[in-house]
Amino acid sequence: MIQIVWLRRDLRLGDNPALHHAAKAGPVVCVYVLDDARAKGHAYGGASRWWLHHSLESLARSLEAKGSRLILRRGDAVEELTKVAAEVGATTVHANRHYEPWWRKAQSELKERLDLQLHDANYLLPPGAVTTGSGTPYKIYTPFSKATLEQLPPRDALPELETLSSPETWPASDALEDWSLLPTRPDWAGGMRDFWQVGEAAAHERLDWWADHVADYDEGRNFPLVDKTSQLSPHLHFGEVSPVQIWHALKDRRSAGWKTFEKELIWRDYAQNAICQFPAYATQSYREEFDKLQWRDHTGEAAADLAAWQQGMTGYPIVDAGMRQLWQTGWMHNRVRMIAASFLIKHLLIDWRVGEKWFWDTLVDADYASNACNWQWVAGTGVDSNMFVRIMAPLSQSEKFDAAGYIRAYVPELKHLPDSEIHDPADNRRGRYPRRIIEHREARERALSAYKAVKAG
Repeated sequence: MIQIVWLRRDLRLGDNPALHHAAKAGPVVCVYVLDDARAKGHAYGGASRWWLHHSLESLARSLEAKGSRLILRRGDAVEELTKVAAEVGATTVHANRHYEPWWRKAQSELKERLDLQLHDANYLLPPGAVTTGSGTPYKIYTPFSKATLEQLPPRDALPELETLSSPETWPASDALEDWSLLPTRPDWAGGMRDFWQVGEAAAHERLDWWADHVADYDEGRNFPLVDKTSQLSPHLHFGEVSPVQIWHALKDRRSAGWKTFEKELIWRDYAQNAICQFPAYATQSYREEFDKLQWRDHTGEAAADLAAWQQGMTGYPIVDAGMRQLWQTGWMHNRVRMIAASFLIKHLLIDWRVGEKWFWDTLVDADYASNACNWQWVAGTGVDSNMFVRIMAPLSQSEKFDAAGYIRAYVPELKHLPDSEIHDPADNRRGRYPRRIIEHREARERALSAYKAVKAG
């Protein structure tokens, strides 16, 4: 009996439980459905669509090498999968569980039409598996992390299948080029093409590289120029490599860097557990008192400030370097992400959801759960978050983490300045680079005043 494999953010052949179990049951038809309508405001943004095109292209080649194919459909996922099943005479669909609210709804709907076999694939431990002593989900990361470490190791990684059995006839498939996922007018993806290699093979090449550098992660992760971060996040997001594969590849390391990186993998699991409990986490503050905070109007009085932040023209070099790196590469160093997010929320007093949307459109690793958890952590609005009154000082952060070379790479207007000046240039040394759109002390006082008004009721 033909088995359908429904692919989403699991675009790999190795350690793919849905594909593995489907292949044991019969010939497989792998299907990817581009369903923008279900995700609504969280349909893939521009940077993610660029990555998706190349990831699907890579996966299609890998399947063809196994004597199989990738079937592409566009529209409602449940409807298209039902159509494919009818075309090939299949009754069973294998899929790896996804936890975004729109996919959970789609999984429930598909179960009513076909035999849907769901598998755990994309996290160290299945969301919901790590609970308190009373059996309830954890809300706070630290006890969640400790409990997860006690339950590790994760399952064994599944090997890549050598061959795949195919049906006698194939259902119709869209042409990937017809989806127009790549930017053309203008083509703004040149920097991303230079920065990234996409696909399962590229993910494992990066993992091999990271195995030699993970020991430096604990200290090096905070320094944006000497980038000691894995840059595996987009590969993980699109499922070109699984966290289980990463964990097993690195488990024998005995460095502080690996232990810190392991906790980053656990944070990814934590974020999924958060959206299972709070599905609207990307659009609603967990702490309801923040609904009363008087954010500045980003479509009115604060529109120019928002544009300056988006374009990397705030006058704060570390912030602007990060925002320009994001635009050029679809990625931003993790320390700088926190600085840039804090600047939008607390220096500009613009709602964190505005930043979440911008990152969603511009990050190649934009993940519904992780993006929301990170923004709510910085904003102080989340179930587990930093305090709102802790306001990062971008100028001192820049100097502390030796960002001079990073600034020169992305803010070339300042490349002539020495390290002693580049973090906080005098106005007469900026040339064409803009002055600060607001002073740090003024911004801090405005943010604290807005917060006090919330606490006063």
